[in-house]
Amino acid sequence: MVAYLDYNASTPLDARVLDAMLPFMQEHFGNPSSAHSYGRTSRQAIEQAREQVAALVQAHPSQVIFTSGGTEANNMAIKGVAARTTPGRVAVSGVEHASVLAPAQALSSQGWQVDYLGVDEQGRIESESLRENVNEDTRLVSVMMANNESGIIQDLPAIAEQVRPFGSVLHTDAVQLAGKLALDFAATGAQLMSLSAHKLYGPKGVGALVIDKTVDMEPLLHGGKHEKGYRSGTENLAGIVGFGMAAELAANELESRQQHLLPLRQYLEQQLKQRLPEVMIFGEQAERLPNTVFFAQAGIDGASLLMNMDQQGFAIASGSACGSDSSEPSHVLKAMGVPTELAHSAIRVSLGRDNSQGEIDAFIKALGEQVGMLKSMATTAWV
Repeated sequence: MVAYLDYNASTPLDARVLDAMLPFMQEHFGNPSSAHSYGRTSRQAIEQAREQVAALVQAHPSQVIFTSGGTEANNMAIKGVAARTTPGRVAVSGVEHASVLAPAQALSSQGWQVDYLGVDEQGRIESESLRENVNEDTRLVSVMMANNESGIIQDLPAIAEQVRPFGSVLHTDAVQLAGKLALDFAATGAQLMSLSAHKLYGPKGVGALVIDKTVDMEPLLHGGKHEKGYRSGTENLAGIVGFGMAAELAANELESRQQHLLPLRQYLEQQLKQRLPEVMIFGEQAERLPNTVFFAQAGIDGASLLMNMDQQGFAIASGSACGSDSSEPSHVLKAMGVPTELAHSAIRVSLGRDNSQGEIDAFIKALGEQVGMLKSMATTAWV
């Protein structure tokens, strides 16, 4: 059996999304900025997609700015806000995606102080850390809604309540949560929100930044008036159309996807505990995405287990796909206080709409066999 169990890294393109995109890769090729009928057709398609994406997060279409993906949206939020104010402090959680941590760190060379918000052992932002690290000098706070590795969901409204008195802009990376759980931009309390199409069965290379009208932000790219002046460059027409369709499908099918994924995740966790009694499921006591299980078996090298499972036909991950070339243990687990040796054992399974209980059974069987083999090899090495 071959099973794809890495949906947090990327999802397959929905056939209905592809059908929506194809006309805009062939006959409807006009530049959306052109005044003629070809251009108007393209512009209308983009505005329809803007409405579809806005509806997914209950925002106004005018608040949606299309980007090349979640990474650009995160960089736009952090660098864009920083460019319109004097250097001060920026606070980011220690479990953020690299596309938030890196641009925040880049600001330190421009006179900014970067503060890192601590999390508890379940991966949740600690209120005390917010009190210690956010003050009147904090211009921007960035906290992701759902972690890409652990699936842990942060209480954004509560965080916004603590941040609001200081007038700090709150940005959230909602790339992993959008399309999996209901999302209301205004209700989160955030003024900026990043999204990505390929995490919800849409195309790669397209995302969005949702912007509250009160935020003053400098564009990353100059040279035109595209996307209300926030993002110059001819739009990725087919990609944006695909994003719109993927967002509409996600909104319409949200409940059925949840009803499929949560029982599967719970079944996977139950089977893990039965087959591997010593297994550690990270963030097990926290609210998590309905599709994500991040776990470790002490004494097992996660990279070796991942490769062995791949040879058995199971696509899983050791953490973030963007950090897969690193030999360092997950920074998310380090922030949660997980010992380095155990963090090196970590494996992430992220489920999708096409997975079945039969695949979980096959995965558990193969996992048990591979863990047993790796344990035996480790024991033999010490003899």
